[in-house]
Amino acid sequence: MPVHPQFFQIPQEPMSPAPKKHHLEFPKPLLRFQIHDLSHPGTHAFLSAFGDSLPTVLHDAVRSVLTLLYTSNKHTLDSAQSQSSQPHSSEPHIPSTRSVTLILQSMEGVAYTTGLDLDDDHKEIHFSTDYIQGIPEARRKRETLGVLVHEMVHCWQHNAFGTAPGGLIEGIADWVRLNADLAPPHWKQEADGDWDAGYQHTGYFLEYLEQRFGKGSIMAVNQELRRKKYDEAAFWQKLFDHDVATLWKQYGKSLAKKTARNSMEEAEQAESCGDYNSGEIVEKKKDHRRNDEDIRRQHPRDFAQEMKDLYMT
Repeated sequence: MPVHPQFFQIPQEPMSPAPKKHHLEFPKPLLRFQIHDLSHPGTHAFLSAFGDSLPTVLHDAVRSVLTLLYTSNKHTLDSAQSQSSQPHSSEPHIPSTRSVTLILQSMEGVAYTTGLDLDDDHKEIHFSTDYIQGIPEARRKRETLGVLVHEMVHCWQHNAFGTAPGGLIEGIADWVRLNADLAPPHWKQEADGDWDAGYQHTGYFLEYLEQRFGKGSIMAVNQELRRKKYDEAAFWQKLFDHDVATLWKQYGKSLAKKTARNSMEEAEQAESCGDYNSGEIVEKKKDHRRNDEDIRRQHPRDFAQEMKDLYMT
């Protein structure tokens, strides 16, 4: 006789009240939990990691996503607007997601999120117990939390009526994971390839925009994705007064400066501790000068301001 999947409904009370600083009333979706195979080692690992705290974990994942995608500080949002001729909406529209079901099952990959065919307001997060089983125990809880937050974003984000680039959709999800302080140790910033390669590659690019244009910038990106179908040229120009290729190029320059500055700081710290010999210090400084010369040749008009930013901040 086949074993039926175990199915649990997460109680809605008690819930911690929303922070008073949020003027937006967060939705409280029905949260469900389903297990396909209680005997799977990945199921045991998941339950061991969270135990009775699972209801709180899921509630907190919803709260983290809604806080990052649908709230902002008005002062910093005004700062973002001052660098763009287009206003960033301060009245976000939250999707009408009514329920989220977390389903643990044996499958390839890590996880995916889908809506029910009959009613897309009911979401399902499918999480691989095979993947959970393979996570080192020391990192299992944080990695699982990171995946849950990433997938929870897909339950609440806008997607330009299905026309937004997949890399942007996944990048927003990893941007939320990054800002929820759940980035795994293997993530790294890089500006190679295309801006919409997705996941952390795009997530760090979005974080650059958030830092440059002000808090609320990625909230504005998400909100713009609810208004109309995606048109790349118009979309980025409206939000940031630049096309995305220019923004990506500027991100690469910013990252190169940051890398050069970090390299110099590491070299100076190592020199003070006696970890480098004089020849290694000379090579580090030569590399730093070569990087400056490359920037000067490629962007002569911007070089003076960039050097001011690099050495005076």
